[in-house]
Amino acid sequence: MTTTFEQLSAASPLGDAEREAYARLRAACRDLGSTMVAFSAGVDSTLLLKVCADELGERAVAATAVSESYPAHELQQAKRLARDIGVELVLVETNELADENYASNPSNRCYYCKQELFTTIFPVAAERGLATVSYGANLDDVGDFRPGMQAAKAMGARAPLLEAGLGKSEIRAISRYLGLETWDKPAFACLSSRIPYGERVTAEKLAQIDQAETALYEAGFRQVRVRHHGDVARIEVPTTDLPRFFADGLNERIAARLKRIGFTHVAVDLQGYRSGSMNGALGAAAPSSAPRRLLPVIQG
Repeated sequence: MTTTFEQLSAASPLGDAEREAYARLRAACRDLGSTMVAFSAGVDSTLLLKVCADELGERAVAATAVSESYPAHELQQAKRLARDIGVELVLVETNELADENYASNPSNRCYYCKQELFTTIFPVAAERGLATVSYGANLDDVGDFRPGMQAAKAMGARAPLLEAGLGKSEIRAISRYLGLETWDKPAFACLSSRIPYGERVTAEKLAQIDQAETALYEAGFRQVRVRHHGDVARIEVPTTDLPRFFADGLNERIAARLKRIGFTHVAVDLQGYRSGSMNGALGAAAPSSAPRRLLPVIQG
C-alpha cells in the first residue's frame, strides 16, 4: 500500500541541489545532540522541528512563547503541528511588554523580543537536560535588517537551517517533500511589527491588530497585515487581492467589523502587501528581568 508520505514525495520530488541541502540539514540537526526548538509554527521553524524530530527523536522538544504579540490562531496551529509531528510542546510565557526597551518600540525592537524569548527558553531547556536551543533563521535572513538574530547569536542559540546553508526556496521545497502543510504558508511577523516605530506597543493595540487580521483571514485572505495608525487601520494584502475588497459588499462588512474592534477609519493600502513596510527609525536599549512561568499545554 502506498503511504501518504510516498504519494506526497512522488508529487514533489527534490532536485539534486535540494537533496543535498536536505542532507546537510539532517546532519546539522543531528549535530545538535538534543535541542529545544523555538517554534512559531512558521514555515522555517516547522521544517526545523520536523527534521530535528526525525533525527533526534525524543531529544527534540518544541517551545512556543505565549504573549500578547503572538496571534491566537498561530498558537492553535503550533499545538496542532507539534502534535502531528509527534513532539512534546512546552508553552512558555514571555513578557516583552514589561521591558521598556521593547514597549517603547525602537527599530531594534526585535532584539529585545528575541532576548526575552531565549532568556526564557534556555533555562527550560537546561532543566530538561537538552544540550542546545535552536531556531529557524535561514540564509535569506543574512544581510537583511534582523536585530533579533544578533540577540540569538549573543545568547548562543543555534540556527541549523542557516548552518546548513538553506534559503527560503530550499526550505519550502523540502517542507513540501516532507508533506508539511506550512510549505506554502505566507511569511509572518509578530503583531508588534504592525505598529510604527516610536509609537508605544500596548496589549490593547496588539489585541486590536489580532482581531482585525483574524477578520481578514476569515474573509479568505491568506497574506494580510493590518497596520495600526492610532484610530486608522491600514490594510495590506497582495495587489492581486485588492479587487476582492470591492466585490459583493465585502469592503463594507470588513470596515464595520474593524470599527467594532475600535478603529474609527479603515483604509486599504493601494500599494498592497509589502514585507517590512514599517521599517524606518533607529533605536537602542537593554535587557528584561520580568518573571516567567510555564503554561499548561491544552491541545485544541
